[in-house]
Amino acid sequence: MEVASDVHSWDELIPDTLGVIFAKLSIQERLTVIPRVCKSWARAVTGPYCWQEIDIDDWSSFCEPQHIERMVEMLITRSSGSLRKLSVSGLQTERIFNFIAENAGSLRNLRMIRCNMSNHVVEKMSGRLSRISVLDLSYCMQIGDEGIKIIGKNCKQLEVFCRNMHPLDTSGQPLDDAEAFAIATNMPKLRHLEMAYHLISNDGVHQILSSCMKLEHLDLRGCWGVQLDNMSLNQKFPNLKILGPHVLGWDDSSDISDSSSDYVDSDMDEYDDESDDDMWYDGIRIEGLELRVRVYVGIEDAGMHWPASP
Repeated sequence: MEVASDVHSWDELIPDTLGVIFAKLSIQERLTVIPRVCKSWARAVTGPYCWQEIDIDDWSSFCEPQHIERMVEMLITRSSGSLRKLSVSGLQTERIFNFIAENAGSLRNLRMIRCNMSNHVVEKMSGRLSRISVLDLSYCMQIGDEGIKIIGKNCKQLEVFCRNMHPLDTSGQPLDDAEAFAIATNMPKLRHLEMAYHLISNDGVHQILSSCMKLEHLDLRGCWGVQLDNMSLNQKFPNLKILGPHVLGWDDSSDISDSSSDYVDSDMDEYDDESDDDMWYDGIRIEGLELRVRVYVGIEDAGMHWPASP
């Protein structure tokens, strides 16, 4: 009599289960390694379970805006409406912001850093971001207090808001509490707020503390217009942790590093025997290492001669 075994082979796993497993891998592995293993894995890695959380912030810091937008569109499309987290930097066009908003039905965590967003774009997007609880718009210099007000009025579930600035962008500028007042008036449920190197003053801080009663973390590093009475704050807000305003070892650029773009064109000659209809190529240089992102579009044809699942 044969003894039943609890050990199952990989090819018995359904695509959704494989997708959940593959989601634990890095984005480079999901795009460049998994699709080349076998046909069933290539199909599974394009499913929505692999792309509910998309974090390409580091990758996008080294790419041209048009390539970032192509990647964002492709990965969000793969999520099939199940996108819960998106982290990206350097987006530039209103078209891509509209695309993100149109696919934000399940989005909870949105981080768009160093993006060319204006108050007008924020107004168009925010109505579709009502379920957002985490929002990072650091270094987005075109957004002002009007945009912050719109976000607060539409994103009622917002608990984490990051609005850090680069010290070189705020150095020598006069103090301005307009954004602080907008946050205080429209984001009462905040638990975590970051405003590093902002032009905020004591008045702005006190307004935030008086209105955001659930606040547990406040980052004021580099906010040189703020002078806090720590003893008084500890008594009034015992559960609140405040960072700053002083920064150890601070200079004009010590705390925040610039990003640069370095796009490397793909060497298509190496793949002359492959069909252009089946593949999309993009060469990316990250930390001096050139990675070739090969995303299979025509899965059925591309995987026709691949081995069976391991």
